[in-house]
Amino acid sequence: MRASLLTLLSVLAATRASPLFARQSITALTASQVAAFKPFSFFASAAYCSPSSTLSWSCGANCNANSGFIPVASGGDGASVQFWYVGFAPAQNTVIVAHQGTDTSKIEALATDANAYMTSLDPTLFPGVSSSVEAHEGFAGEQAKTATQILAAVRSAIAAHGATHVTIVGHSLGAAIALLDGVYLPLHVGGVTFKTIGYGMPRVGNQAFADYVDSHVALTHINNREDPVPIVPGRFLGYHHPSGEVHILDSGTWVSCPGQDNTSDQCTVGDVGNIFEGNTDDHSGPYDGVRMGC
Repeated sequence: MRASLLTLLSVLAATRASPLFARQSITALTASQVAAFKPFSFFASAAYCSPSSTLSWSCGANCNANSGFIPVASGGDGASVQFWYVGFAPAQNTVIVAHQGTDTSKIEALATDANAYMTSLDPTLFPGVSSSVEAHEGFAGEQAKTATQILAAVRSAIAAHGATHVTIVGHSLGAAIALLDGVYLPLHVGGVTFKTIGYGMPRVGNQAFADYVDSHVALTHINNREDPVPIVPGRFLGYHHPSGEVHILDSGTWVSCPGQDNTSDQCTVGDVGNIFEGNTDDHSGPYDGVRMGC
């Protein structure tokens, strides 16, 4: 059953959308633009590490790369609930919300499973969002487990540090949860600006979801080379990526891919036609030298 589903997914994921996006300009990021993402890559990687009861991390270079970081709250068990943490980064002048990802085999299984249905967003968590905006049921369930705790921690961090910016990061499943937090948190917190940075992010919702994100969320989702995770779940299931893709080419050049699910061969959908053309080793990075995980 799994093999047949993955085969069907692979064939249909290769279906090309309108060539319009492919004709739009694919632009290379400058060295300074790439470098600006590196602190957030480290923050996303650090989410894989179990925080101690004292809210400190001692898991190596990735966790300690951003000196001066001030933890505020953390949670999760790394199994039934992904690790997460909230803190303040003085060097970047932003509150950080970070979500742990998962290994490639698990995220592919979750994203491609036959019961990967979409569901409307919970109106108690997402008040005022249309019921036509739907997200992957599994991803939405994971985000709901920690939503209110993270909201309380973000409010505390803002109050404690007089913060005016919040940055939400995550890799893999963590990127999917981060995107849902990027929709959720601004509905409950005013007076600050939000941005979301996801790495190796699977598709999270339907066309209405992608359109909502484009209108309401400052999103960048970064995909590395032939990582297959960003092409699942398949578009034939009704899933669509929002805009904001940055693709790391085999040459190491980072390029900006305009539009949703850009089909240029310089962007993920055009470069990775199906999961058999992907390379799971690319999922963890490197992202400008940073590999995700402890």
